[in-house]
Amino acid sequence: MKLIVGLGNPGRAYAHNRHNIGFMCLRHFARVRDIRLDKKQGQARTGTGEVTDSKLTLARPQTHMNLSGQVISRLVNKLSISLNDLIVIHDDLDLPPGKVRLRQGGSSGGHKGVDSIITHLRSPDFLRIRVGIGRPSVTEDTVRNKEVEIIDYVLSDFTSEEWKNMNKIIPEVSKAILCLLHEGLTTTMNKYN
Repeated sequence: MKLIVGLGNPGRAYAHNRHNIGFMCLRHFARVRDIRLDKKQGQARTGTGEVTDSKLTLARPQTHMNLSGQVISRLVNKLSISLNDLIVIHDDLDLPPGKVRLRQGGSSGGHKGVDSIITHLRSPDFLRIRVGIGRPSVTEDTVRNKEVEIIDYVLSDFTSEEWKNMNKIIPEVSKAILCLLHEGLTTTMNKYN
């Protein structure tokens, strides 16, 4: 059994925010694999399915991003998932917009949702699919208010130009998930990194 989690903030106000690219990618994967995210397990919307003899549970935490770890640790325990079978899809400020990178373990890179997961699982040893959203452009004012600027940036919607790029990359994330399930981590990292 694999647990695939898309990170984001619940609610319509956040639906098209850069921070919600994990939700968007998971929703796309669920749609193309005909998996409905219509069950409620704790504080998550979940759906189950099977791909190439791999049983899957897909989940979107319904807490805010910074509390994702609480939900994910409960699902990991309830479903008896090993950390090698946990895949988390999230945005990454340090990657150019539209770049996809896979990584097993490591630090949170300052991502509050990933930090929450590491804290609640007491381990960084899960797989991440990182989707680049880039950083906001730097001005003198933003240097002084860097954290506020980053929060405003991740909680704002993609521009129309960025959407053109994201609409191409979201299906690529679904392909990366399938590659992981079919060919394993090393092959998928070689292909996408």
